[in-house]
Amino acid sequence: MGNMNDINYLRISLIDRCNFRCQYCMPEGSDLEYALQQNLLTHAELLRLIQEVFIPVGFSRFRLTGGEPLLRPGVVDLVRAIAALPETQDLALTTNAFLLADMAQDLYDAGLRRINISLDSLQPEVFDQIIGHRGKSRWQQVWQGIQAAHRVGFNPLKLNVVVIPGVNDGEVLDLAALSLEREWHIRFIEFMPIGNDDLFQHRGWIDSETLRAQIRDRWGLTAGQVRGNGPADVFQIPGALGTLGFISQMSECFCDRCNRMRLSADGWLRPCLLNETGQIDLKAQLRSGVPLYELRQQVRELIQLKPEINYKDRDSGTAGRYARTMSQIGG
Repeated sequence: MGNMNDINYLRISLIDRCNFRCQYCMPEGSDLEYALQQNLLTHAELLRLIQEVFIPVGFSRFRLTGGEPLLRPGVVDLVRAIAALPETQDLALTTNAFLLADMAQDLYDAGLRRINISLDSLQPEVFDQIIGHRGKSRWQQVWQGIQAAHRVGFNPLKLNVVVIPGVNDGEVLDLAALSLEREWHIRFIEFMPIGNDDLFQHRGWIDSETLRAQIRDRWGLTAGQVRGNGPADVFQIPGALGTLGFISQMSECFCDRCNRMRLSADGWLRPCLLNETGQIDLKAQLRSGVPLYELRQQVRELIQLKPEINYKDRDSGTAGRYARTMSQIGG
């Protein structure tokens, strides 16, 4: 059985929509079924669950995700409300930064301090290919969002790179170099087959050790540290201001150190990115008047089950096969 005190980190999906269609997140040409607005948790419902269910059972660290969370109306107000809770030890947000330039200061003023931004290429044409965009390049607006986040003082500022063979794997050194003169934290993520089996079968994936070897050959690598709750192995180029993280979910299972659960935008609590065993429909129960103490008990029981679910998932080889896309899960 798991130690309930270890599971203290909740990833909260605010919306299942996104203004990008990244190759590693959504299959090309697919029409996704999005939740209707009335099927999403309202801000009031979300805050009630955080204050009266999640915090009492031990959650103190929260990350807002999507889809693209900055598309959620009133996201700044929600950040302010969660950040103001005395029990909130850490609040972070994951974004594609397309809307960030105009929102960075407001989010910071509302109490957000940590932000993760997807940046899979420094070449506009490759970037647009990855995000599934045709027309005027979106790279510059994303880069302006990153610069704005840096300027207002987000720290750590993490940039997430999903490495896709034959697409952006030739940029690993250029992306790693962003950590040299800025206190930025570049995180290389192994490509996973979630909702994109065709691309995965065609492209395959590159393991983190191969990427580290490239960087080590160019600059050397030492152990590093960065504040956060994630599963990254952290390194540093000697003398660099920032760090390099490697998230190796394909080559090296980290289920045994997973401290997180996921709340979907439509109110389902899931114990694992790759396994829905035991998931709880909190929204339906909240709306039908199930007492909060009962919801707390259900969450406690799911926390106790989580280590078994993780290992069963790993041992059965089901990790890496998933019908829903990453944007629908709240990756």
